[in-house]
Amino acid sequence: MALVALGGALGSLARYGVGETVGERGGIPLGTLGVNVVGAFLLGLLVEGLARSGPDRGRRRATRLLLGTGFLGGFTTYSAFALEAEQLASGGDAATALAYVLATLGLGYCASIGGVLVGRRLRIRRRAGGAS
Repeated sequence: MALVALGGALGSLARYGVGETVGERGGIPLGTLGVNVVGAFLLGLLVEGLARSGPDRGRRRATRLLLGTGFLGGFTTYSAFALEAEQLASGGDAATALAYVLATLGLGYCASIGGVLVGRRLRIRRRAGGAS
């Protein structure tokens, strides 16, 4: 629990920093969109690396709890995403709300797949480099 709490606190602080720095542009909450897309990529990368490196025990489990459940769980924010989409829609900007929802979900999906593919590629390169 301590690893998840530590990671979550750090991830939440990082999200807050991004949100304050980036904010929104043209009515789109780009800070939230950015952290969710980057978080999806990093989670795909992390899960791929951990899943292919062995059983979920010891150091791998601690890494998953600290970085995956903790940091990335605190960094990404689908609750803020849902609230912002609802506020856009109820504020009379249904088209922007729909674009925001589709962009978040579509880019997040692509980013997570990209993270998995990059993780797989890095693993293959490490294995090939170690065999030389």
